[in-house]
Amino acid sequence: MSTDLRREKLREHVQASGFAALGELASMLGVSESTIRRDLETLEEAGQARRTHGGVYWTGQSDTIGVFQSRHDDGWPRKQAIGTLAETFIDDGDTILLDGGSTVYELARRIIHRPLQVVTNSLPVAHLLSTSDSIDLIMIGGCVRGRTSVTIGPMADAMLADINVSKTFLSVAGVTERGFFNSDMMLVESEKAMIAAADQTIVLADHTKFGKVSLSQICRLQDVDRVVTDDGLDSQWKPWLESSGVELSLAIATHPSSTTTNSSSIPSSQADSAP
Repeated sequence: MSTDLRREKLREHVQASGFAALGELASMLGVSESTIRRDLETLEEAGQARRTHGGVYWTGQSDTIGVFQSRHDDGWPRKQAIGTLAETFIDDGDTILLDGGSTVYELARRIIHRPLQVVTNSLPVAHLLSTSDSIDLIMIGGCVRGRTSVTIGPMADAMLADINVSKTFLSVAGVTERGFFNSDMMLVESEKAMIAAADQTIVLADHTKFGKVSLSQICRLQDVDRVVTDDGLDSQWKPWLESSGVELSLAIATHPSSTTTNSSSIPSSQADSAP
């Protein structure tokens, strides 16, 4: 069997199973576990899997629920790096809330093996994490926005009003000195409820979102606790965030294949977490 054919069979099996053990794959394909590890490394680099101790989870395209095409964009390495760095702010046992943004989805790919309680309004995130035995998953109900596959509306907002989480992770369409923005007004109402439900709010946004305004304002700069972005951020934004009491963490994503990260925090006073 050729390498390409073996890796295709491996990919199909992991996708169909959701999770596969290392020994299971080696036995099925008639190769050593070291060969399977190399194959899984290729699969993970393609954004289709997440290796964990003894096996691998499928994190790529679903046959039934469309996921983000960002991994085909020039910006995907930035989102990967931001997601990797954002994971370091999550402790085992945390209750966290994830929105439906593509950068937050990259974070979700990295926590699939962690012991967590996760609340989300994102169908792709929920589908991804439903394969995990370690995650207690809560799905927010409501009207499904087809273009983004998230639940929004009065039902979603009412459910969010009864939820308490330690950390909310949000994606945004724009950041200016006035605050954070998104283009969907109904989604923004749900994101405000997500902020109100959290002890800490962490925004994940690559540097291209800074200086852009969108249709509806989510909140002011001082209403979030931390911003995780990439090292392409212009230095002019550091004083704006610092003066608003926001912690800034920079992920290193200078090379298309890089997912190396680094955290750089700006000393600040305690941020006001009111919506």
